[in-house]
Amino acid sequence: MKPPSLLLTSFDVWLAHHITNSSDDLLEHLHHTQGLPPQCHLLRRLPVAVAPALAQVQAAILAHRPRWVVCCGMAESRSRLELERQGVRGDRVLHTSLDLLRLSQGLAHTAISDDAGRFVCNDLYFSVLDWLQRDGLATQGLFVHVPPLTAETRSAIVGDFRTVLDRLARGADDGG
Repeated sequence: MKPPSLLLTSFDVWLAHHITNSSDDLLEHLHHTQGLPPQCHLLRRLPVAVAPALAQVQAAILAHRPRWVVCCGMAESRSRLELERQGVRGDRVLHTSLDLLRLSQGLAHTAISDDAGRFVCNDLYFSVLDWLQRDGLATQGLFVHVPPLTAETRSAIVGDFRTVLDRLARGADDGG
């Protein structure tokens, strides 16, 4: 039997002073070091605009039918990986169905956040969760904010992210 699949997404750069986007740097590093779980699909460098990004994510979900979609975005002002609990649109709040406490347990460079921001990250997260719930798809969604990857933080951030992905692949989100 084929292991359950995972779709990982990243964004392209969006500000003039950005050379790269840390979310894409993380996925690129894991891809080149063969640090991704089996049956992992990458959708890299999404446009930093909700409608076209959502259309690409939806198409990839329909094509691959992953058990999980993990959308990643850069959080320039944060210092740790942040697993986002919810996406917000107006007075509507949608929560991930994943057990974030289990996914992040014991990870020194990972936190759970209730603030996916006020930009495209939150908008994409909310839109993906809304679409998955409304269409009754079995895919579970998560958004992860990735801090800048520096020489000092890269190893720890990559290690924590790999652990989160491994826990997903082993079903550590079940029963939450």
